[in-house]
Amino acid sequence: MTEIATAIGRRLDLPVTAIPAAQAPAHFGWLGGLVGRDIPASGVVTRKLLDRRPEHPTLLDDLAQGHYFGPGTAQT
Repeated sequence: MTEIATAIGRRLDLPVTAIPAAQAPAHFGWLGGLVGRDIPASGVVTRKLLDRRPEHPTLLDDLAQGHYFGPGTAQT
């Protein structure tokens, strides 16, 4: 989550600061209960089941390319 927030903050030229986990529910509202959890996920089963080999960039690579931001936003 920190890496995602940092990438977005960098692209939008906004400061990113950490908050204590106890403040997450108040800060993030209904998402607060999910933001602070460690919910590891993997696509291994899906890749095996569907014989899929993803070729696209990761979310962080995509954020760095600016695909989610409008023109005139800060560059990385």
